[in-house]
Amino acid sequence: MYEERASRLDGAIVWTRTVTVPRSRPSMADLGPGPGAAPYPVLPDGCMDLLWIDGRLLVAGPDTRAYVPEGIEGPHCAGVRFAPGTAPALLGVPARELRDRRVELADLWSPAKARALTERVARGVSATDPATALEAAALRCAAGTGPPDPLLRAVVAGLNAGRTVAATADAVGLGARQLHRRSVDAFGYGPKTLARVLRLQRALELVRRGVPYADAALAAGCADQAHLARETRALAGLSLRAYERAYAASDVRRAGRDPAGGEGTDGTDTAGRASSARPAGHRWGEHGCGVPVRVMRSCDRA
Repeated sequence: MYEERASRLDGAIVWTRTVTVPRSRPSMADLGPGPGAAPYPVLPDGCMDLLWIDGRLLVAGPDTRAYVPEGIEGPHCAGVRFAPGTAPALLGVPARELRDRRVELADLWSPAKARALTERVARGVSATDPATALEAAALRCAAGTGPPDPLLRAVVAGLNAGRTVAATADAVGLGARQLHRRSVDAFGYGPKTLARVLRLQRALELVRRGVPYADAALAAGCADQAHLARETRALAGLSLRAYERAYAASDVRRAGRDPAGGEGTDGTDTAGRASSARPAGHRWGEHGCGVPVRVMRSCDRA
C-alpha cells in the first residue's frame, strides 16, 4: 500500500510503501491481465530520493533510462522525494555523480556523519514512524542550506512548457553551455534530455487520463503518435499499451491515486486547483516525480 503527503520541506513529498508479501520478483498476478505484462517502471525524472529501508539510509539518484525493480527489501519503506534540482545542495553531491545509481548515504558522507543521521532517524522511527523521522532528517539537512535556486525552477518550468533549450537559456540569462553545466549538476543530465523527460511525462499523464495516443502526443509536444511511441520505448522501456497495463495493475492505481500527483507547472493540480504543497515552476508528478515512479525504486535492493 502506498501513501504520500506534502512535506514541510519546500517542494518535497513524504511517502511510505508497505509490502504485505515480499517476493524476489513480481508475479504475473501482480502485473495485470494478460500475458507479457511488465512491472511498473521507474521513469527518468530529474528527482532524487532520500530513502529509509530496513534500517538503512540510501539515496536514489536521477535515472537516464527506465529502471524495473527486481526485488523488495523489507515490508516497509519510506522516502522523501525532493523537488528537481534541490537534493544536490542538501546532500552535498552533484546529481551527475549519482546518475543511474542507488547508494548508501554512508558512501556519500563521512562515516561519522552518516551514522549520526542514521541513528537519529532510527530513534525517530521507534517514537513515531519512518516517514516522519525521515522528513525530520531531511529538514535538518536543509537547515544548513539556502532556499531552492529559483533559476533551476525557471529551467524546469520553461522546458516543461515546451520551450526550446535555447529559449529557456535566454529566459534565465544563461548561455547554452552554462545551462548544460548547471543542469547536469542539478538534474543529473543536460537540458535536452530533461526536456524529453518532461515531454514524455506530460504525454503519459494524458494517456493515464484516457486521452488517445495521437492526441496525447500532439498535446505534449511530440510530432505524432509514432514519435511518442519511440520516446516511450526509449525512456520507459515499454510500448504505450504495456505502460497502460503496468499502470492499471499498480498499487497506486488500485488506491485511486494519479501517479503524477496531478500538478501542473503553475502550482495547480490537474483540475486547476491551487496547491500549497509544491511551489510554482515545478510539475513534480508529470515529469516523473509522482507516486509510483519512485515508489517501486524505494523498495528495491540498492
